[in-house]
Amino acid sequence: MEILIVLFLIILNGVFAMAEIAIVSSRKSKLQQLANEGNKNALAALELAKSPNRFLSTVQIGITLIGIFAGAFGGATIAENLATQFSQVPQVAPFSDALALTIVVSIITYLSLIIGELAPKRFALTHPERIATIMARPMNFISKISAPVVTLLSFSTDMILRLFRVKPNMEPSVSDEEIRMMLREGTQVGVFEVAEKDIVERTLRLGDKKIPALMTSRKEITWLDIDSSFKSIRTKIIRSSHAYFPVCRDNLDKVIGVIRSEDMLRNFLVDEKIDLKKFLLKPLFIPESMDGLTVLELFKKSGVHMALVIDEFGNVQGLLSLNDILEAIVGDIPTINELEEEEIIKRDDGSWLVDGLLSIDEFKEYFHIKKLPDERSGVFHTIGGFVMHHLGRIPVSSDTFEREDFILEVVDMDGNRVDKVLIKKKEKKLLA
Repeated sequence: MEILIVLFLIILNGVFAMAEIAIVSSRKSKLQQLANEGNKNALAALELAKSPNRFLSTVQIGITLIGIFAGAFGGATIAENLATQFSQVPQVAPFSDALALTIVVSIITYLSLIIGELAPKRFALTHPERIATIMARPMNFISKISAPVVTLLSFSTDMILRLFRVKPNMEPSVSDEEIRMMLREGTQVGVFEVAEKDIVERTLRLGDKKIPALMTSRKEITWLDIDSSFKSIRTKIIRSSHAYFPVCRDNLDKVIGVIRSEDMLRNFLVDEKIDLKKFLLKPLFIPESMDGLTVLELFKKSGVHMALVIDEFGNVQGLLSLNDILEAIVGDIPTINELEEEEIIKRDDGSWLVDGLLSIDEFKEYFHIKKLPDERSGVFHTIGGFVMHHLGRIPVSSDTFEREDFILEVVDMDGNRVDKVLIKKKEKKLLA
């Protein structure tokens, strides 16, 4: 009879351990989804998961009481009966009590570890939400019965934590890095496609990207002068693949409006001469300090899909379109003319020839670099900018420096801009 009681207590210990792991490891989003579908057990599990102190105290009370009772029954009854049997054997009679207690404690400990802890916890980790919904109501009932003791334990625990100045964890339950890790693991096992993982990772980075990392720089903007000849304007629009054009007077800092190439091309077919002023749209100006997500929301609300980026002095520094935002999320969408222009070229000798306008995010992703010095400062946004920042001056061809496991060499300049960078992997020195 005593053996059956001890086995029952060990199994009961396993139930508490299984419930603890199941509720703690369950995804709150999944429980919330089940609760929204009308699953009352899931709602109870969610309440326990949101009050970990109360729930864990309840579990600890149950496990502690079970351990006390199992030890009492094992030591006081089973061990005593076993010692009586050993005392009848002359060879072990002198130490029958110690031998019986050792055997009983060893067996109970083994069964407690396997049946009362390890197996239930492993099982709970395989089906956390399912087990959590089954165990939630019984555990909720037990927590209400033991509420006075739980309150005392919680208060005592809080006092000890305050004594050691341990502050509650205020970090969010899910971080960007955890989501990225789940995406990588999901991609490895085939749950996500590589393209899906890349899109989600780029979307998570969009909120950290400032406008200069996304925009077309001032030097590369194609703009129209309101006073130019019709033929010149028409040629510029037809030869360009842009959807929007800033219209200025004399220079880019005197913007008077924006036109859509769609409107112009439609009218080129019927009119020999067009008055640009009839097609002007109000320009949208944004500061350099904005991030990608904020601009995307601005585009959605305003209906305008192109903005001019200005600095603190009001001068135009670049142009940002909806297409630039989309490329930051899904990757480059090259035109027919750009298909042959690769930003990273792997050479036969194992080095890489890199375009100076390659973004820092794409550079890090391609070469598997976690972090670059000062990248959060916003001082540089391209590999060319990184080279210039590192050298602390305008680079010249053949400038070389080492960073991480790579050697970077400036091989071509376009005026004051870094055009091409040669990247080699450092050779690992063999220890003698």
